[in-house]
Amino acid sequence: MTHVVTDNCLQCRYTECVTVCPVACFRGDGTRLFIDPDLCVDCGACVPMCPVHAIADSFDLEDAQQIWIGVNAEQSKRLPTVRERETPLPTAAERRAALGH
Repeated sequence: MTHVVTDNCLQCRYTECVTVCPVACFRGDGTRLFIDPDLCVDCGACVPMCPVHAIADSFDLEDAQQIWIGVNAEQSKRLPTVRERETPLPTAAERRAALGH
């Protein structure tokens, strides 16, 4: 299958994950990132890089999180590739604290 970005990324947009992706499968908008499932090689290198634990293997998603498989697939088709680390959103530190990370 593939890895997906879940709702933990919303209002954070940490981009440490893109720096280790061997196939540039991350796409992004102004509030979060998504993974293009057609490009992801399921290496898992991005998972430990995310400071808010927003990236998961699609097989490990709970039932309530299954929606993120389709959301990532759909959104990644219309958004630009994010290849380099960028500054997190101004709300990132507060969001990270709220998530307990």
